[in-house]
Amino acid sequence: MKLLPRSIRARLLMAGVALTGVALLLAALLIREGVYDLVRRSLNERLDAQIALLLRSVRADGSVDGAMLTELGPFTQHRRGWGWQIETPTRVYASRDVSRLDDISWEGPPGREGHFRGGDESLLAGRTPDSYVRTLENRTAAGTIRITAFAPARVFSGMLERALTPILLILGGLSVALLAATFAQLHFGLAPLARLRKALTAVRDGSLDRVPARQPAELAPLAQELNALLDENEAALARARGHVSNLAHSLKTPLATLSIRVAEPGCDPSGQLGELVGQIDGAIRHHLGRARAAAPGSPGGTPVPLGESVDELVLALGRIHADRHIAFTADIAPDLAVRSDPQDLAEMLGNLLDNAWKWAAREIRLSARETGNMVRIVIEDDGPGISAEAIDQALVPGRRLDEREEGHGFGLPIARELAELHGGALDLDRSSMGGLRLCLTLPR
Repeated sequence: MKLLPRSIRARLLMAGVALTGVALLLAALLIREGVYDLVRRSLNERLDAQIALLLRSVRADGSVDGAMLTELGPFTQHRRGWGWQIETPTRVYASRDVSRLDDISWEGPPGREGHFRGGDESLLAGRTPDSYVRTLENRTAAGTIRITAFAPARVFSGMLERALTPILLILGGLSVALLAATFAQLHFGLAPLARLRKALTAVRDGSLDRVPARQPAELAPLAQELNALLDENEAALARARGHVSNLAHSLKTPLATLSIRVAEPGCDPSGQLGELVGQIDGAIRHHLGRARAAAPGSPGGTPVPLGESVDELVLALGRIHADRHIAFTADIAPDLAVRSDPQDLAEMLGNLLDNAWKWAAREIRLSARETGNMVRIVIEDDGPGISAEAIDQALVPGRRLDEREEGHGFGLPIARELAELHGGALDLDRSSMGGLRLCLTLPR
């Protein structure tokens, strides 16, 4: 779903916050109902106690003993809003503060509780806009006697607020604690994933051969699959390197025979054939060395100082193209190194720099910077450059875009292929200097 974030941490956090919020909301509702009932019962007991005292002044015939009523005294005489009222068939008795009792909203059916558990009494609880009301109806021989005691509505709301405030504060503190626990759980729960990512980075950098098999139960199958994939890739690479090695070995015998034939008197007067045979032999030996270096159990790419390789190539190319008077500047950190085969690095940089020397008008610039786990090498010249449409054609093996210079059109494609074999890339673009901009990326 698009509404869900892509981050596992964010998804778990959202789920934890949502579930915690729902649980706290349900708890708050249930607690409020319980506290509401508790406060109501507490206030009912206070009013029922007054009603029980007032009931003592009612005689069996339904009349009211005024002397006893006077002895009882006014109900909470110093608190405004509290009061009582006795209604008989013939007369109404009331305290000094009498609430309006003609618009009572009754709550629930009549019942018996507290002081009144038998006889002909029935209790009702209700509300008016200003009061909380308790009424006892007692049936006597003279008729029904109704005794009502009431309290200000603010008393009920105040009691409810005083009871709920500490509970809500506790729930608020609990919610903060639960959120902190959720963050801690996510941190410790997802830590193995971070360690697995670091292990994969170490495998890619060559620091580790395989992902550590000791993982949590949920990640152990993933680690096994990753290691199995690494094994398969290594086996496939070994087979490919083996094919190259076999091909090179199969060529060595006919190449040796050819070398003997070329060395015969009169077969190669100019020596050009012998030179070509030597170049082919050197290339075969080079690729045999690469095949042996990539064989299982052999060490991987070693760190190669970039500055030293560039200095050696620039010295050689400067002599080859001495008649062009090209100015070369390099910006490379002294300790910057790449993980590559030294001969492959020389071949990549040699092809790129030779291309720049051929087409530059006056200046070539080289800069190298670390970008994460990679090194980005940029070579720019002020030559004519190539169009955006011709960039893809320039990387096609054997395709030459200009026949004015010597070459066979394999330099840039070979450099790109070697870069990709080492886990890097080669990109072409227009340079701000006007010519071509070559960007070679290799592992740090």
